[in-house]
This record gives sequence, structure tokens and C-alpha cells, in this order.
Amino acid sequence: MIETRSIGDVLEIRLARPPVNAFNDAMLAAIRDALAAATRGPARALVVSGRPGMFSAGLDVPSLLAKNPAEMHVFWRLFFDVQRQLASCPLPIACAITGHSPAGGAVLAMYCDYRVMAQGAFKIGLNEVAVGIHPGPVIYGVLRRVVGARRAELLLASARMLTPDEALAIGLVDELAAPEEVVDRAIAWAQNLARLPAAALAATRALARADLIEIVRTAGVEVEDPLERHWFEPETQAALRAMVARLKK
Repeated sequence: MIETRSIGDVLEIRLARPPVNAFNDAMLAAIRDALAAATRGPARALVVSGRPGMFSAGLDVPSLLAKNPAEMHVFWRLFFDVQRQLASCPLPIACAITGHSPAGGAVLAMYCDYRVMAQGAFKIGLNEVAVGIHPGPVIYGVLRRVVGARRAELLLASARMLTPDEALAIGLVDELAAPEEVVDRAIAWAQNLARLPAAALAATRALARADLIEIVRTAGVEVEDPLERHWFEPETQAALRAMVARLKK
């Protein structure tokens, strides 16, 4: 589910769960373990990437619909564990958004220091409301940190998906590149940071990302987390099942 390669001081962590890099328990555990291993190794910067045309479609909704509340509790813990890990990672992380990045895919990308997205007919955004999911205060807080309060409100409430150009204009991504160059551009950014004095870089990132770490610090710990509470509501379940039915056609 994860492939890695080293390019000098940079480690690329590639999401590799066909067909759309959707998040189930095993995928999230693989991401968590890859990030943990990366911080113990020789790498001085990371790149998280996907397959051409698809960074990640987010949650593996068909498999998650089969879970009971206890099993979903475990899943949400994993999801938030990965978010905390990305937020507090001591190494700078570039995200190579290689294609579509809805919902959970966009969430993963927002925790990275720098985001390069493929140009073309791709979309990125947080469309949770459109499929009946309450995004919750953590996802809102992270989006607000990236694009500002007013834009975060409008984007979340409308479930609007953005083109690469629109995402660049509001700061949801930092750079656009031709699809075949996205990973290379992310690696180039990571290599530039890997050359900087490590202690000064780490201290500066810790200062700059302290608010991000705080946003996600307690995420998923509370039993009454909105994502968990809303998942099994009849309206949410009906919307999710309708989405899965559409995808099967």
C-alpha cells in the first residue's frame, strides 16, 4: 500500500493502493508506519505522493459502511493518529498532489509544509457535506489555517471542489506543475530544505507549526467527536450509500 524511494536526503512515500488510494485501516496504518520509519532514518525531508491522476480519493466508504460503531471508532483513531503524526513530523514534508484529491486526500495534503498539484482536469477540496459527513472542528481548523476563516466557511459549507488554478489562487496549494513534473517539483522543494542547517530548520518549523499541532492534538480522543457521532446518523448513512451506488454504475 506504500512504496518508498530515496533521492539523496529526500525520502518519497508514495501511496500505492489501487485503484484510488482510498483510506481503510490497513492503508492508514501503512502511512503511519512509513512516517514513523522515515523519522528514524537518514532522510532530512519527505515527499508524499500518489499515482498519476489520483493522489487519494479519501475514505474507503464502501468498506467503512460495513463497520459497526466499535470498528469505526478504531478507524477514526487511526485517521487522527496519521494527522497528528503529519502535524508534528520533525522533517519538512512536500505533497505531490498527482491528480484528484477530494475529502481525506485534501486533508492529508493540508498537513504538509508545501503542496504541488498537477495541472489539468483535476479537483481538490473538502466535499464531506455533499455526502452527508460532518467535517468536524479539526478539519475545519486545519482548512482555516491554510485559507483563512471566511474561505474555509464557504468551502466547507458548500462542499465545493476546486480546480488546480482555483486552489492555487486561495493558497490551498502552493505550486502547479505539469502532471509528469509534479513529483520532481515536490522533490526539488524538499531537497532545498534538506540542505538547510537542520537544527535551525527544526526549531523554526516547530514554532511555525505549533498552532497546527495544537489543532489536532486532542483530535479523535473525545468519544463525542463529531465525525464519529454523525457517521451513523440515518441521513449520513443514506447519503453515503447513495454515493456508493452512483460509483457502481
